[in-house]
Amino acid sequence: MASEYTVGKKNKVRQLRENAVYDTETVHAILNSALIASVGFVQDGEPVVVPMLFGRERETIFLHGARKARIIHLLKDTGTACLNVTHVDGLVYARSAFNSSMNYRSVTVFGSVRLIEDPDEKLHALRVISDCTMPGRWDELRAPQEKELKMTGVIALSIESASAKISTGMPEDEDEDYEIPIWAGVLPLQSAFATVQTDDRVIAGVEPSGVIKTMEGKVL
Repeated sequence: MASEYTVGKKNKVRQLRENAVYDTETVHAILNSALIASVGFVQDGEPVVVPMLFGRERETIFLHGARKARIIHLLKDTGTACLNVTHVDGLVYARSAFNSSMNYRSVTVFGSVRLIEDPDEKLHALRVISDCTMPGRWDELRAPQEKELKMTGVIALSIESASAKISTGMPEDEDEDYEIPIWAGVLPLQSAFATVQTDDRVIAGVEPSGVIKTMEGKVL
């Protein structure tokens, strides 16, 4: 696997090029820490964006939804898609509105898509999605039923090109603005899991497993 994605017309970052990152390790890390991806495609000549659960395995991203859902059919028919994930890490308070911004990590992926029809491949893809979203949980659960698999549509998106964009640090103001008596700095934003809440129909004495407890407090 190449250490960087080839820069081309689709994935080349044009605004704030100094924030662009094309190495696969960074792209994968940002994807791995996201729970939801915004998936873009074209329907009847009009752009559409839909949030979807996903999981990544090497250079393939698996997406899932109801088998009869519009998004599954449209992705299958279109054969191509664009996917984005974004983490906001803080608000950057500058001395002017123009220079105020956000610290963030984002990835945009372009690739071809196909509907997974093979039951074994679909089951594998669903496990990948589960392991990326709720690590270790799959092995604790009852096996998926045949009717559930039939009701679920799974799309495989092959990463053909991708780029990351990362912004960090303090505001960059105009030289003359540093003389203005206005506070400036960063207000960090941290996304993390809180404490588990137990379903009131859980059998008495059954406690959250270790794989669930390890997720408490995890920062995304």
